Amino acid sequence: MTPAAVTTLGLVAATLTTISFLPQVLRTLRTRDTRSISVGMYAAFVAGVGLWLVYGVLTQDVPIVVANAITLVLSGTVFLLKLRYG
Repeated sequence: MTPAAVTTLGLVAATLTTISFLPQVLRTLRTRDTRSISVGMYAAFVAGVGLWLVYGVLTQDVPIVVANAITLVLSGTVFLLKLRYG
């Protein structure tokens, strides 16, 4: 595989895993219902995504940076809504 193909593969994977959070964010924003969301899971996940973002920046890995920056915003939104409405 060429370096461009590997980067494309990473960007496609990042897009799919990142947009998987969108339905949860939209539902939580619309309903304000966070009862079924685990605060512990989201706390660990948001921290992990933040660390992946730092890793991506340090290694200059564009797919990791892009995916984790967007995922941090999306999962962080759900986490903050859980803290507020949970």
